[in-house]
Amino acid sequence: MDTLLSVHDALLEYFVTYAEELDLSVTGPLLDDFGDAVSEVRVVGDTQVENSSTEVSARNDTFRGSVGFSPSGPRMALDATTGSNQQHERGQVVSRTGAERHSVHFGSVRRIWERMTKVISPRRVWLLLDEWSSVPIELQPFLADLIRRSIFPVRNVVTKIAAIEQRSNFAVSAPQGNYLGIEVGADAAADINLDDFMVFDNDATRARAFYRSLLYKHVATTDIIEQSAVMLDSETAFVRLAFTQINTFDELVRASEGVPRDAINIVIQAAQYAATEPISMPHIRRAAHAWYQRDKETAVHSNDGATELLHWIINEVISERRARAFLLRSDTKDSLFESLFDARVLHILKRNVSTQDQPGVRYNVYKLDFGCYVDLMTTARAPVGLIQLDEMSGNQSTQYIEVPPDDYRAIRRAILRLDSFYEQRRDDQIAHSPSSTT
Repeated sequence: MDTLLSVHDALLEYFVTYAEELDLSVTGPLLDDFGDAVSEVRVVGDTQVENSSTEVSARNDTFRGSVGFSPSGPRMALDATTGSNQQHERGQVVSRTGAERHSVHFGSVRRIWERMTKVISPRRVWLLLDEWSSVPIELQPFLADLIRRSIFPVRNVVTKIAAIEQRSNFAVSAPQGNYLGIEVGADAAADINLDDFMVFDNDATRARAFYRSLLYKHVATTDIIEQSAVMLDSETAFVRLAFTQINTFDELVRASEGVPRDAINIVIQAAQYAATEPISMPHIRRAAHAWYQRDKETAVHSNDGATELLHWIINEVISERRARAFLLRSDTKDSLFESLFDARVLHILKRNVSTQDQPGVRYNVYKLDFGCYVDLMTTARAPVGLIQLDEMSGNQSTQYIEVPPDDYRAIRRAILRLDSFYEQRRDDQIAHSPSSTT
């Protein structure tokens, strides 16, 4: 109901703004019907019926007599009065007890949608749902089912949902092969992955273009460009002026790890370090480290188990393999690992890849956040490449790749096994337990 009422408010604002072009005497009643259809309240519970009947009967008898004498002779008077009164009352009392429940009539909503889309034709309604993962995961299939029933069947209504794959649950199975929610692939297509446009290690050219446009548009909304004596008539000119070299801007794109909010916060901090000078490489790395400590590391440290797992992954991937990324089986369900993903210290590069010797086993490619190793960039412990290839025979040195490949035959060494972490953790707990010390 909240979702559809938000749509109602947006349409109301649009119809009022374009009241001269769109007849408000037509669209107004449609919006009223739409609001009634999505906000109906029913009382669901027990009904009690009480019947009452009352009967009242009364009878009054009165007799009066008098005897008197007068000069003319005796006098007698008799007076008798008889009366009765009867009254009948019947009544019925109906009481209902229960809970108020909101009701959305899908048929009515769909018919009203269709009438509204005809009025605004040839325009279309675009319904954009962002931050889908903010809905509790237990409720997501129910909201998805309501959207599928009331919105999907309507022509000229386009629905886009932005969601994190690991934190989304669009459907649950029901008896006899039915389901509740949205079946991805049948009801809706999941064909756009924003990481392909924003993660530097996936596609450097696309990532540069995205963040170049992002920063330039943020600056263009202010009066800074108009007040500046320097010509900033393009995104390229802005980047050339704001950064010492293109490699510095690439470092910002790499440090953001596909999260626009991180890029904005890092460049804000870097600009403060640079003051009136162009932003340099040390400014970006220093700002990325500060942002990681202030935002991400704090969230991880609230969970002791997640902190241990992160340190173990950093040691295994960066210290031992000198790499920045690793493979993990896609069917792995681990709460500590998922908490690291939620804290944005791990980022996914590719999904559902397979190796030649295990074609039936699928892996996801994860990358450690830039902040996990930025302080090592100028040391001998700095990562050498994205993924380490299997050790070569003979005297050949270890090789690395910088772009996630489609063929994973030679990178079995990059597979991370969480069982090793839990075995090591269990051994450490046993070694430090009071009984073992004794």
